[in-house]
Amino acid sequence: MRRSNAKPLKAAIEEFLDSFHLRDKLNEARVIAAWEKVVGEMIAKNTGKLQIRNKVLFIRVESAALRNELMFARQKIITALNKEVGANVITEIVLS
Repeated sequence: MRRSNAKPLKAAIEEFLDSFHLRDKLNEARVIAAWEKVVGEMIAKNTGKLQIRNKVLFIRVESAALRNELMFARQKIITALNKEVGANVITEIVLS
């Protein structure tokens, strides 16, 4: 017996994410998970403590040379991370 209000699982999950305002947090977690894939293993190993607040990605970088290189590539990294997630999750990167 089929119910008339049956939905595909994908639609039900998306409705759940929207009703509890979890989509943004899920996308933020996906950006952090995609960091190594976007910037590469070497850069990912030399960066740490990634956090996202108000669409700003905060990254701790110990090396001054790496910090300088990342400063020049900020816009390219923002575009690649947002493309990887499929949403406009971050608009700025702050390196410390």
